Amino acid sequence: MPEFMNILKKRRSIYTLGKEVSLKDEEIESLIKEVVKHSPTAFNSQTQRVVILFDKAHQKLWDLTETALKPVTPPEAFPNTQAKLQGFSQAKGTVLFFEDTDIVKGLQEQFALYADNFPVWSEQASGLTQSNVWLALSEAGLGANLQHYNPLIDAAVQKEWSLPTTWSLRAQLVFGSIEADAGEKEFMDETDRYQVFH
Repeated sequence: MPEFMNILKKRRSIYTLGKEVSLKDEEIESLIKEVVKHSPTAFNSQTQRVVILFDKAHQKLWDLTETALKPVTPPEAFPNTQAKLQGFSQAKGTVLFFEDTDIVKGLQEQFALYADNFPVWSEQASGLTQSNVWLALSEAGLGANLQHYNPLIDAAVQKEWSLPTTWSLRAQLVFGSIEADAGEKEFMDETDRYQVFH
């Protein structure tokens, strides 16, 4: 238990990231695939789909994101947005997390009694998978932060990498070398967050 807690506490949102990682691309790829493979899904549905972007492909994602955000961001706020996106682009890569909506719809048809639950369960599985990958990258010495520019960038991402239209983008995990530590984290008072009964 103490070892797991140390891993859990080590996982933080790291925003100052670089490209100087000790792992090879193939090692990062293998790690992510293993984590996704063994992350739980309701009915063993395996609805999660993952795209791993390194280097130039990673840079392309954040260029596309900047292009998508510019028309919808107030001009006075865009320099801050642009700086934030450029910070992401300085990292080594990004993991794109998707849900395969075809699988979800198939399960809804197959198990009509639970039809309303399958989108929720798939979303929960997506969150578990994102968290597990983040933990694994953190344990491997990489920093990361989780972003949600979907659905604004969905069409551009699907077109750029010729992805199935049934893949619904849920999150973007930016990862790289840790160039600055995370700040202090504040926690709610336990009395506001937990109840225990015997």
